[in-house]
Formats: sequence, C-alpha cells, structure tokens
Amino acid sequence: MTELTHRTIETNGIRMHVAEAGTGPLVVLCHGFPECWYSWRHQLSALAAAGFRAVAPDMRGYGQTDQPDEIDQYTIFHLIGDMIGLLDALGAEQAVIAGHDWGAPVAWYAALMRPDRFRGVIGLSVPFVPRGPVQPTTIMPQTEHAVFYQLYFQSPGVAEAEFEHDIRRSIRNSLYSISGDMPRSAPTDMMVPRQGGLLARWATRFVNPETLPPWITEADVDFYAGEFARSGFRGGLNYYRNIDRNWELLAPFAGAKVNVPALYIAGDRDVVMAFRGMDQLVPNLAQFVPQLRRTLILPGCGHWTQQERAAEVNAAVLEFLRSL
Repeated sequence: MTELTHRTIETNGIRMHVAEAGTGPLVVLCHGFPECWYSWRHQLSALAAAGFRAVAPDMRGYGQTDQPDEIDQYTIFHLIGDMIGLLDALGAEQAVIAGHDWGAPVAWYAALMRPDRFRGVIGLSVPFVPRGPVQPTTIMPQTEHAVFYQLYFQSPGVAEAEFEHDIRRSIRNSLYSISGDMPRSAPTDMMVPRQGGLLARWATRFVNPETLPPWITEADVDFYAGEFARSGFRGGLNYYRNIDRNWELLAPFAGAKVNVPALYIAGDRDVVMAFRGMDQLVPNLAQFVPQLRRTLILPGCGHWTQQERAAEVNAAVLEFLRSL
C-alpha cells in the first residue's frame, strides 16, 4: 500500500479524521455503514499511484471523527457541509467525490447542490435516488414477523445494543452476509425478525463462515472491530434515523438533476439492486443524471463494491477521472 498520512481537520463545527495519499487533482472518498476510511484502502493507493490526491475521511459519527450526540446532527445537509468544509480545509477549490453505501447519497447530493465544488461524482452500490412523493419509511416493507432493516434501525439504542453485543462478530457477519460470496440459497431480503432482531438474523448458518472470502481478511475485520470498539455504532445508525427528515429537507430539490459527469458501479448480487424500484431506476439513471458516463454492473459482486472488486473498481474509476 502507498504511504498513507493521517490527520485531523476542522470542518463544519466538528473534527474529522482523514487518511490521504498522493498529490494531484483531489478525489474525496465517502464510506458507508458499518465502515470507516479503511474501506477505501485499495483505492487510496491506486489513485495516488495514478497521480491523484485521494482523501478518505472517517465520516461524521465514525472512527476518529467527532460524533455529535443529537440525531438531527446527521442530516444530508450536515454531511454535505462536512465535505465542503473538508475541501476548504484541504485548500481545494474543486474535487471529484465518490461514495459507497451511505456515502453515495452524500456524494450524489453534494454534486447536485454544489457543482461548483464537485466537478464529478462516482456512486458505488447506491444510485442517485430522486426524492419521492411520500416519506420513505411509510413505504418500507414490514410484515407481522419482520421489518425492513432501515425501519428496525429507527429506535435509538436497539440496534446499537445488538451490534455492540459482539462487535467483531457483528462486523464479520455484516461484511459476509451481503457480499457476493453468500450462498445463493441464503435470504437476501434485508428483513429483521421482530422477535430476536439482528442477533436472530445473524444466528443462521449462512452468515458466519469458517473461512472468509479472499477480498476480506481476519486482520481487516480486526481493524474495523477496533474502530467500532472505540466509536460504537450510534453515529452511523443516526444516518438512518434522518431518512424522513432528509426527505423533508430535500423538498426544494424535488425534480433537480445531477448535472456533473458521473459514474455508477454496482454488483449484480448487491442487495441494494433488489430494493423496491431499483429495477426501473438503474436502467433509467441517465434521466436523473444526464452526464452519466457509464453504468458498470459487476457479475457476482455483492454490496462491498470497492473491497470485493478492487481492481475492476480502480480501473473504472481511473478511466472516468482521466476522461474529465
């Protein structure tokens, strides 16, 4: 791995830890849940080697970055504000912004709202999702016996206790259970039992393999577990608790399009691709992202796009960056 430097910057009223490598045009890499800057370890070195300055922050609430207590401090506006402040702290007028999982909506909406600062956008796993007509949680799946995981995350303290019951196993299960290596016979509906919760879901025989797939090592799991042992999971879960609030706040941007050059990458076994409406949204993404240069769907890849398929993601990202 290319030599990384770590430091803490001040942005938008918080202290943010960043990992960075290389010099040249700036690329900001936003991670998702439950991750940290480390999920971009393969991209940091590849981008630096190719002549770019790659910066991966611990997002608000994660790792060594500050974790405000109040749930309403984790809205999409706070998260985009953090990225603007990051550019200012780095002395950069512009950057290309990339995001995976929860980092993806941050990246897409940062590019939508501030095309003067973000000259290109790369979304991994989660495409740009236009604001819908109703509050998102009102249409999430639920049955008598189970609820969609994003609904399950809404009650403060519940999911935290389960994730923190055995942090290392939680990370290991999370990474494996929605990867492309999960057996095809395993359930992928992202529903959480009302009785037993996440621990019941993770107790199934599918999610705790004896040997991890080659893209993730036990040492990688140890790194993530160490970060969450320090930070806990509350900060990351608070992103989900702002889903309806974000819908309200984004009312002025209803119908707005992402008007900078864009790249979208996902795996065909990513659970996000099975979410309601994705079968219509992804093939028609250019309607909402007019400068979409490419949609790359990786066969056999699950949710952890840039970790599961580092070489292919790096190649696609570098091709896109060089085209700008």
